[in-house]
Amino acid sequence: MKKDEIQITESCGNVFIDLGFPPAEAEVMKLRAETMIRLRQRLREQGWTQAEAARRLGVTQPRVSRLLKRKVEDFSLDMLLTLAARAGLHPELKLTA
Repeated sequence: MKKDEIQITESCGNVFIDLGFPPAEAEVMKLRAETMIRLRQRLREQGWTQAEAARRLGVTQPRVSRLLKRKVEDFSLDMLLTLAARAGLHPELKLTA
């Protein structure tokens, strides 16, 4: 493809909407992805091994591995928020109209 053939479409701000997901589902997916990213950052900041993270988070080591491998489809928003709180983060949900 030549440079002059590339078409760029500006994002609406939610990649999941851009990919065609229904708006309500896209919002939940965005929250899950953002929570997972922040949780992964927190685990790296703490320098925990997967085994130590599993112990501190109250899950199995394979579950931590799936988190670190960005397997977002394996985690509900509720579970990600619970893990974030267990990792010492303070999740907040802000609803706007």
